[in-house]
Amino acid sequence: MKRRSSPRPSLDRAAAVPYGEAVMHLWGDPEAGYVGDRIYVSSELIHLIEFSLPPRARFTHSDLNRTVFAADEVLHVVEGEMLLVNPETGEAVRARPGESVFFRRDTWHHAINRSPDRPLRVMELFAPPPASGASSSYARTRPYLSEWRYGDDRLLGRWPMDRAERDRGRSFHLVGEGDLLWRFDDPSDDLLIGLIASTEHLTAGRGSLLPGQRSGVRRHGGDAALVVLTGSMAVFLPDSEAPSWFELGVGDGFYAPVGTRYQCFANGAAPAEFLFGAAPAYLPGPDGD
Repeated sequence: MKRRSSPRPSLDRAAAVPYGEAVMHLWGDPEAGYVGDRIYVSSELIHLIEFSLPPRARFTHSDLNRTVFAADEVLHVVEGEMLLVNPETGEAVRARPGESVFFRRDTWHHAINRSPDRPLRVMELFAPPPASGASSSYARTRPYLSEWRYGDDRLLGRWPMDRAERDRGRSFHLVGEGDLLWRFDDPSDDLLIGLIASTEHLTAGRGSLLPGQRSGVRRHGGDAALVVLTGSMAVFLPDSEAPSWFELGVGDGFYAPVGTRYQCFANGAAPAEFLFGAAPAYLPGPDGD
């Protein structure tokens, strides 16, 4: 039996992706568990999905569904409480709504919904994406992990005295409000950026606008994908023929191919916040792409 490949939404230009129009995909098997994916963007450069688990459910891995990829990943919890475990090392991290977890390629991971009565909903940014062969096909090339650990025994008898040893070998990085790297891309810009992670493959973060504020004209050295977390906002494409204005609410996404110029507007009565990723580069190159 072969693993069923994830569908790829076809987007060849900047476009809104309403929550209800993201492509649904169920993957897994009885051994690994089942996960529902809502796929917003799967371009050649970046992958943006929402995955969900019912209350108290989990996904692990099986020979057919191996959860180890050649990609940098950011998982941002929207609802529920996620316990993320590296079954190779036993490392575990707990993330609540508004918190993110970052990890690099070749990191095995299992996820457990610790909520007794709420679904777990997690936004996932992934680069390089499955479109370049970085997902299940790559995972099949990795040695199979047949023995799991759900606790790190190295520090038994030495915790918290040897916290520094844990931090040196950490594969998961929990990123909360106090861990974001704050910046304005331009001193005159209204858009406050809090970076979750930035590597040679992926820059991910949160953007925030107060009511009535707008960003400057933005562009990136890679494909960009975003999803609205709170409030409502509009995206304007100054160089585009109609349609050039897109209204987005909570759960709606947007895709901007490399080099696309766009502006974000907080057009509601409440602050607007969105999660975004750009891959491979956040800043445009000297030629604007």
